Amino acid sequence: MAALKLLTSASSLVCLLVIALAATPSGAAEIIYAENLQYGQVDEVKLLADVAYPKSDKAVPAIVSVHGGRWLVGHKRDGSTIKVKQWAGFGFFAMSIEYRLVKQSPAPACYQDLQCAIRWVHAHAKQYNIDTQQIFLIGQSAGGHLVSLAATLGDGPWPRTGGWEKQKNDFRAAVSVSAAYDIVLLDWGIIWKPAGQDQGRARQLASPTEHVSKTMKPLLVMHSDNDHSVPIGNALMMVERLEKTGAPHRFHRYPKMGHMGINQEVIDKSLVFIREQSKQTGADRN
Repeated sequence: MAALKLLTSASSLVCLLVIALAATPSGAAEIIYAENLQYGQVDEVKLLADVAYPKSDKAVPAIVSVHGGRWLVGHKRDGSTIKVKQWAGFGFFAMSIEYRLVKQSPAPACYQDLQCAIRWVHAHAKQYNIDTQQIFLIGQSAGGHLVSLAATLGDGPWPRTGGWEKQKNDFRAAVSVSAAYDIVLLDWGIIWKPAGQDQGRARQLASPTEHVSKTMKPLLVMHSDNDHSVPIGNALMMVERLEKTGAPHRFHRYPKMGHMGINQEVIDKSLVFIREQSKQTGADRN
């Protein structure tokens, strides 16, 4: 099979391109896979992602995965992220992103990078045949915090960085797994330290619980009672506010799954949730 050339912007990093068949029945679409695709740049820091997508004549939904690690550690191929080739096999343009960690770039740099990634998807929708009305986010732990903040706050007061500043940052819904929602009350919330700001107010601003509304993006919350990294009470506080506000959401609670990663249960429930949201998108179009 002849090699294909991945089209990227002039500022994109030359990336490894691999073509493989998805682990789906014979006759399934070919999967195009690219490692270390550059989706943005801040000063000398290049923002990288792994992507995979099915070769298709029809527009496909997109999913952007955000890793955990308390904003300190983690990477785009660890257990807190989706496997992009697997999700391409499900029919998605799948993207797992790196973001600037707080050790090198204080918060909210990590959140600004997620926003950049969403804008990158919009900017490259035609190139990759993406349905921009079906862009989904999924994050675990600190990544879940970031996607929940995106669902509730949007850009917030922070400037757009990384590139594609004129593009939309809209998306359909978010999946939040073992996430932090009130980082003021969370013990490791002190890691969120924006430079030159009142730290208490900064953490309050960065807490999704503070921005719940009826107009926020639909949110799937998944959490376990025996999560020792983010206590279940943090998630229950978020769910209570979602319920009182009438915000669109689903909540799945588990007794003994610990600090859940992207396991099969998460995959199954996420696909159901995404399917529900996609149907609503279709209804909106009619």
